[in-house]
Amino acid sequence: MIEFTVNGQARSVDASPDTPLLWAIRDHLQLTGTKFGCGIAACGACTVHLDGNAVRSCQIPVSSVAGSHVTTIEGLHTREAQALRAAWVQHQVPQCGYCQSGQIMSASALLKQNPAPSDSDIDAFMAGNICRCGTYPRIRAAIHDAAQTLATEA
Repeated sequence: MIEFTVNGQARSVDASPDTPLLWAIRDHLQLTGTKFGCGIAACGACTVHLDGNAVRSCQIPVSSVAGSHVTTIEGLHTREAQALRAAWVQHQVPQCGYCQSGQIMSASALLKQNPAPSDSDIDAFMAGNICRCGTYPRIRAAIHDAAQTLATEA
């Protein structure tokens, strides 16, 4: 059994130590908001927060997260996430929606680290998140709006 905290709850997973965290989350814990996209950490669909850092769960063995804190899209309730969700709707970011949980997980980590990112900051941080629909300008605008909202609430 591999024990770690997921979305604030202590959880145990009976899986092979080399099972990717993504599959432990989806198959063992039944949290399906984190998506499988490529399996090689290139698309960002599987992004979760591991001890507060955005990581690609498809390439992390579940054994390496023992004792750690994992947050999935289902458990993301930060100020940044709330502002991003509102901005996502305002800018009509999603088209197919498949990449959106990974996009929001990465964007919330960005805003936590850099509350006033420039276009180049956003582009660099979000580069590992692929949107097959090409909504990058809307994603960037939504991140800027979320940052502005957070700045006015502070």
